[in-house]
Amino acid sequence: MDKIRRLQNGSDVRGVALEEKGRTVDLTPPAVEAIAESFGEWLIDRLAKERGGELAGEEIRVSLGKDPRISGPSLSVAVFAGLVGAGCVAFDMGLATTPACFMSTLLPPFAYHASIMMTASHLPYTRNGLKFFTRRGGLTSLEVEEICDRAARKFANRLAKVSTTLLTPPKRVDFMSIYAKHLRDIIKERVNHPLHYETPLKGFQIIVNAGNGSGGFFTWDVLDKLGADTFGSLHLNPDGMFPNHIPNPEDKTAMSLTRSAVLSNSADLGIVFDTDVDRSGVVDKYGNPINGDKLIALMSAIVLREHPGTTIVTDARTSMALTRFITERGGRHCLYRVGYRNVIDKGVQLDRDGVETHLMMETSGHGALKENHFLDDGAYMVVKIIIEMVRMKLEGSDEGIGSLIKDLEEPLESVELRMNVLSEPREAKAKAIEAIKEFRNYIEEGRLPGWELDFCGECWVSEGCLVDSNDAPAAVDAHMYRAKVSDEEHGQHGWVHIRQSIHNPNIAVNMQSTVPGGCKTMTRVLTDRVEWMDPELCGAVIEELDSWRLWGFLIASGVDKILDITHIKKYAKS
Repeated sequence: MDKIRRLQNGSDVRGVALEEKGRTVDLTPPAVEAIAESFGEWLIDRLAKERGGELAGEEIRVSLGKDPRISGPSLSVAVFAGLVGAGCVAFDMGLATTPACFMSTLLPPFAYHASIMMTASHLPYTRNGLKFFTRRGGLTSLEVEEICDRAARKFANRLAKVSTTLLTPPKRVDFMSIYAKHLRDIIKERVNHPLHYETPLKGFQIIVNAGNGSGGFFTWDVLDKLGADTFGSLHLNPDGMFPNHIPNPEDKTAMSLTRSAVLSNSADLGIVFDTDVDRSGVVDKYGNPINGDKLIALMSAIVLREHPGTTIVTDARTSMALTRFITERGGRHCLYRVGYRNVIDKGVQLDRDGVETHLMMETSGHGALKENHFLDDGAYMVVKIIIEMVRMKLEGSDEGIGSLIKDLEEPLESVELRMNVLSEPREAKAKAIEAIKEFRNYIEEGRLPGWELDFCGECWVSEGCLVDSNDAPAAVDAHMYRAKVSDEEHGQHGWVHIRQSIHNPNIAVNMQSTVPGGCKTMTRVLTDRVEWMDPELCGAVIEELDSWRLWGFLIASGVDKILDITHIKKYAKS
């Protein structure tokens, strides 16, 4: 049963679908069928509850889309079998994007009751996964946990049994053309070009790098039909082996290739999509990559022009300079927990509570807008940027989209480090939580001079997250804290964010500094705590392990709480 539960990845399901070195296949057809059937049952139960216990014989319709991974076809059969087993009617969207799957629950004439997207985002071709949507949006971590619990019980009884044939094959539908038209109509209506309404992108060259994922449609079914020149676009053909580079707007190779294509073609804009197109990044006409904090700043500038004073929610790894950028333009910046569902759900909660919130973005490229159903849609994000680019041109500006963030300061130093948790896999999550809580204790007890738990506005660090001081805090899916770091000479000059990974048995440490050598200084403060340890507590450990592998202040007791930080020590010494 634990094999199924461990497939949960926050609000998604992810696992190894094909053999890879060091990992066994765990996202098997039997597991996927059990999960899909459990989702179908959960959906029917929820709809019945919402309608007073009666569905009156209504067909419950669910669509499935997938990215081009080579494990998709065999796992799709398992999904359809599970849905039919639950009593749902299944529809096959074929190659699709994650945002399109959600929109298939809203846009007529389809308007399915729910949708599933089969993808593992930017992970290697050997992985795959499932994302779930209803008309209310993506499922929460707690809802996916409930579904996986149901599936675990089914799986324990069935083991390797799985339906390999479908008595009633799913109906194949072409939803992507409807979704593409939806995006085209938004651009046409909002640009409202005075000379050529139907082709508002005429005269613009836009390069798309789809990374051999699902994003190629945006080139030929959106940009080309709106009059754009897309010559020079990269890796548009779907290829589930991803032979060129990781489809990821954070990937340096993806950004570098797109930059080169923009410059060599003198293009106006470059676009990079991830595999399932719920994330994106761009390159401006001068070849400057815009992702991470820069992408959040760009979207903030656009949204704040449309909605002055709105609140913008980001994860807590964004820079102090980004906060200044947002506040100087009249916006409010809410720092929240890492995790795109956390950031989006926070924005939904704030807006529902009367705090106008139009933009939620995570540094990884996930971005959601209130005007777009709070959906993280990489294509819609790019649509907003393209509309602004055309608007600037119509107003007589030739500066390009990058000019909107020309006064955004970059952190002088920015570092991300990883610590492996040295324990059995099933115990790694609990050990990571213990270590992170010990980090909090050290700061609260004043044992790290100049370090203070961070907050923003009405938010405070509580129960492992940045959460509003209200009566209904969100459930914690991963523990994390951010500490601001100050000294007498520079005042506040940096921050350290430490968090438990929900994907792997490790702890992530992010830090930024505005002074030279600041990140190394902060790293040394962490690693030098080894000198404070009780020799009786870790003496035996030091005999077994190089002392550079200890982060002493995180060790509360015993060998099992030691974290492997060899690379962090090397960084601190360099």
